[in-house]
Amino acid sequence: MGKRAALSIYDEEFSFVSPVVKYLLFIFNLIFWMISLVMMSIGVYARMMKHAEAAMACLAVDPAILLLIVGVLMFFITFCGCVGSLRENICLLQTFCIFLTMIFLLQLAAGILGFVFSDKARNKVSEIINNAIVHYRDDIDLQNLIDFGQKEFSCCGGVTYTDWSQNMYFNCTTDNPSRERCSVPFSCCLLSKDELVINTMCGQGMQELSFLRAGAFIHTNGCIDKLVNWIHSNLFMLGGIALGLAIPQILINQIKDQIELQNYNLQHRTDPWQ
Repeated sequence: MGKRAALSIYDEEFSFVSPVVKYLLFIFNLIFWMISLVMMSIGVYARMMKHAEAAMACLAVDPAILLLIVGVLMFFITFCGCVGSLRENICLLQTFCIFLTMIFLLQLAAGILGFVFSDKARNKVSEIINNAIVHYRDDIDLQNLIDFGQKEFSCCGGVTYTDWSQNMYFNCTTDNPSRERCSVPFSCCLLSKDELVINTMCGQGMQELSFLRAGAFIHTNGCIDKLVNWIHSNLFMLGGIALGLAIPQILINQIKDQIELQNYNLQHRTDPWQ
């Protein structure tokens, strides 16, 4: 009798749900949930600090709106994963899996379409970058984003550095009264890592120089090819998302097994022939 009681207690304490899988998924989602809160806060603050006219003029390329949208989506998805793993809620975990699957399929489709229609994809990227160049001075967030991109990818303009003539301040026509005429942003410049103070006027008059002469002072290659190559080289993220899909699915299966075990124990506890 004592042996049977001991086995019964063991069955009740035994759990199919792995604490490692459960809390790994919880911590992972908690980190990204907090990041999403920061992204939403920055997006709302940046949007509120802008002048209405300037904000509406370049709404299509507004990084604040993009940051806000991504933050809201990430908040909802990670909330489902965070609460679902902690509370062992199958419904929330399945919702989390569905969203991860959708993201995986969208990235996979975008990668395939980008490969098949590479010319159209390149033209679309060119259109976005050129539009951003036109509105460079209209939006401080967009300006910071372009400067970050040009420094990160060591590039300047869309196809080449002379693309900055599309901006009214950097336009290289003779009747342009701007002090920045024929210049490029400082983020195009070849900066030494030892420089403590950045010369923001280093791009002055660079569009008037030939490709070879300008290459001694600034990055002359455009950002379009480098951005497209970066996207192609980072398609391995698809494998990471595919691997991430397995973790919540493992937890869901473990929770289902645990529910079956609890139902089994409940039936046998009330069985008079036990």
